[in-house]
Amino acid sequence: MELLMIVLLLLVCLLISNIISHYIPFIPTALTQIAFGIILAVFLKDLTFTLETEWFLLLFVAPLLYNDGRHYPREELWKMRAPIFGNAIVLVVLTTIGGGLFIHWLIPTIPLAAAFALAAILSPTDPVAVNGIAKRIHIPERVLNLVRGESLINDASGLVAFNYAVAAVVTGFFSLPKALIDFTYMFLAGAISGFILILVIMWIRFTLRKQGILDVTFHSLLQIVTPFLIYMIAEKLFHASGVIAVVVAGIAHTIIRERTEVLNAQEQVLTENIWTIVLFILNGVVFLLLGLNIPSSMIATVEDPNIGNVLAILYVILIGLVILGIRFMWSYLFSYSTYRKNQSIDSIKPSLKTSLFISLTGVRGAVTMAGVLSIPYIVLEGSAFPERSLILFLAAGVILFTLIAATAFLPLLSQDVQPKETERDLTVAKRKILLAAIEALRSEMAEENKTAAYELMNEYKVKMQHIHPKWKRTEENTNEQQKMSDIRLIGLKAERKYLQELMNKNGMDEEAYEAFEKSLNLREEALSNNVRSRFLYLFGLAMRGLKRYSLHRRKDEKTKLHVRKQIQIRALQSALEVLKENAQKIEEKDMVYAVILEYERLTEQLKKPSVQYEEIMEEQKEELRIKVMDVERSKIHELYQSGEISREQARELRRFINYIESVTLYEHIE
Repeated sequence: MELLMIVLLLLVCLLISNIISHYIPFIPTALTQIAFGIILAVFLKDLTFTLETEWFLLLFVAPLLYNDGRHYPREELWKMRAPIFGNAIVLVVLTTIGGGLFIHWLIPTIPLAAAFALAAILSPTDPVAVNGIAKRIHIPERVLNLVRGESLINDASGLVAFNYAVAAVVTGFFSLPKALIDFTYMFLAGAISGFILILVIMWIRFTLRKQGILDVTFHSLLQIVTPFLIYMIAEKLFHASGVIAVVVAGIAHTIIRERTEVLNAQEQVLTENIWTIVLFILNGVVFLLLGLNIPSSMIATVEDPNIGNVLAILYVILIGLVILGIRFMWSYLFSYSTYRKNQSIDSIKPSLKTSLFISLTGVRGAVTMAGVLSIPYIVLEGSAFPERSLILFLAAGVILFTLIAATAFLPLLSQDVQPKETERDLTVAKRKILLAAIEALRSEMAEENKTAAYELMNEYKVKMQHIHPKWKRTEENTNEQQKMSDIRLIGLKAERKYLQELMNKNGMDEEAYEAFEKSLNLREEALSNNVRSRFLYLFGLAMRGLKRYSLHRRKDEKTKLHVRKQIQIRALQSALEVLKENAQKIEEKDMVYAVILEYERLTEQLKKPSVQYEEIMEEQKEELRIKVMDVERSKIHELYQSGEISREQARELRRFINYIESVTLYEHIE
């Protein structure tokens, strides 16, 4: 029960952290999640969660790296093989040796082997946090591909180096030739076993299909558990690197799948959707667990009277600078030597700025924390592991240091990097497609499907409102919203005026007038766009939905409702007349027509008997959606032919249409 409550708490924190990141975009989601973990650990003292390296690698690292291997562009992987393998293997060795020597020199109480262990576990990079930063700033594509590529391999090389250094501390014995032989075996055996195992699993899936087992849910689940199976078999059976095995399996899986994905389209769509949810949870929980373990890792050092807090923080900063400094020097020297050796058209001239980008994107993360927490408490001879608590503190501190450094300095470096026009073009294209859909609905509108058409127009209008061009300034968006509110207030004022005149003529009873007045007040408050008004709007929507399906109304209530509905229709028509008169005077005519469309839709909806007409209207909406989708696809083809969008953008837009079509045609099957 306690474990279940912890999992639920982590998931709630994961959701809240993503909401916070939406409103505070300059802070990476990973940093917010670490902060949540620290807060939980500080305030909920009974909350304990041990981060064991073995199950952490199985539960988190294996599926994340398998997915990265599936989606990493193979052309880039091959084109950048030299810098990727250089960073993933050579840089790990340099960081282990150089960083270890510096740590031992800086803090002599940490033995050289233990210093090597700390430097080794600080060498793997964590691309998840960098991806979060890359969503809000413009990091060069080659830098991102390099970081993502090296992270596929350096987890394995860093952990192997770390384990040998820890073994040297525990046993007091270290053999370099044996370490090199073991590393080579683990790397090659991991790659071979990963390739063979994915072939076996895909053969099993193919055979099951041949036997008539075509359940897409079953095959999707089999795909999801694949990285866990491969990791465990590679580690336990072959004593190879499970990390390398899942990476190779992911790449091989994509190559094989490309030849069969069309034949299993439904399975692929379902699997990718499941993977999206799984990865969202795993990426977030990794950093929550990291934050959850940081206080316990630091507390022993903070309480140590021999090491002041200021000195401990200084150690963290110096070690962090050296780790990033080694990465900076390696990236610059490697790119310089590569450029000198092969000055082809594709070669990029080395620069300090690019090397700084590569250095700062080398953020350390959860693999570092999971590894360092696995350090044993005692060595073989029975004494305590030297400076274990200080090593844990330094590892946690360097993780936070690299995250904060990337958050603070990457935006400054990226100021001169020109953003791609891809996102801008895609947003403009989506708006054009939605406008074409609205025009198509107008042309398909007839007397019998008018309400359904207005409903669909409103849906497309809402979609257009959600597609905000991100390059626009916030002030411009605010001004647009204010203008729309002003136009809606004109309509509300006209409704209120009609109802007051009707009340003065004794055209309705006082109870009905108060109900209308309350509704108008709520709608007027909703235009203020605050949290309370949104809640009241959703609550009112739910209540109206319940009333729609209520079949036990008294006869007098039905009569009363009918009279009020007729009054409301006339009030809406009165507002429509006023808005149409003002349409010629207001400059923002598209906004006026959008509000007019809202009133026309509401009027038509009220004219129809809600319960009896509901099923017919849904059928009409489905027919109209199918027709409109053909228009949208034609518009995409037109935009592509005219050169306004690229092939990739056209594919993205078709996916945008296909998602809507899938929802429209979906039927639940038990």
